[in-house]
Amino acid sequence: MLKSIDHLIVAVRDLDLAETNYTKLFGKPPVWRGAHNELGTINSIFNFENTYLELLSGYGHGPGSAFVSRTLEQNGEGLTGIAFGTEDMNRVVRTLKTKVHGIYEPSKGEGCNFLDGRVRKWKTLFLPAKLNRGLFSFVIEHSDGDLHWQPMVNETAVYRLDHIVLKTYDANGFIDIFKDVFDIRLALDKTIDKLKSRVLFFRLNETTIEVVEKKEENRDKLWGLAWEVKSIEATRNRLLDQGIDVTSIKEGLKENTLVATIKSHTHNVPTL
Repeated sequence: MLKSIDHLIVAVRDLDLAETNYTKLFGKPPVWRGAHNELGTINSIFNFENTYLELLSGYGHGPGSAFVSRTLEQNGEGLTGIAFGTEDMNRVVRTLKTKVHGIYEPSKGEGCNFLDGRVRKWKTLFLPAKLNRGLFSFVIEHSDGDLHWQPMVNETAVYRLDHIVLKTYDANGFIDIFKDVFDIRLALDKTIDKLKSRVLFFRLNETTIEVVEKKEENRDKLWGLAWEVKSIEATRNRLLDQGIDVTSIKEGLKENTLVATIKSHTHNVPTL
């Protein structure tokens, strides 16, 4: 039913600044700069092997602009939305209607790339409160046009998303929705002593959705991102040369992995 984490959304106040910062972080430029005129938003998109990242800012008037303004006022900049990809929106709607009430009909969207004039069209299914758990989340099917694919620039560039981290006060609630409704595979459910937390690992299109249960949390939240590179040492050196604050390299929680935390230029998105 759901095929991928289609894209992730980061709400920002200044799109030009955020685009500049993320170009430095990723080691490559965006493939898209456009607008959702009917929503009152502008965006910049970075494309990867298994997903894309959308920087989103308000522009003029519209429901999208109001959403971004409200998000920035309440939470500041940061990871704001997650979109699940499908190749068959009609099937998704039919399946979800057999499991829960209140499934909306999909809406149509269209965007034009200011960089090259390309047009993309899509269908979007916004998820009801029972399924979104207070998170801005939706299902999308791209119906016409695509994003320009960038070949690997060099070994220091980010090329794919390893995992996204969500925080919750109720891990079982995510099992009820992600596993039982969305049919996303639950690969692991365990308590990690080092984190002092129960952690769920869902797998979708060889990408991990990590849900960390913290009883002190009062709401669910999209939290952080972990990206993959070919050479973490070379990438860290590049980032330091560009004035980006990066921690030392250390062993990750996952066996045979090395990680470094980016401490600046992320617009409030915890980033590995």
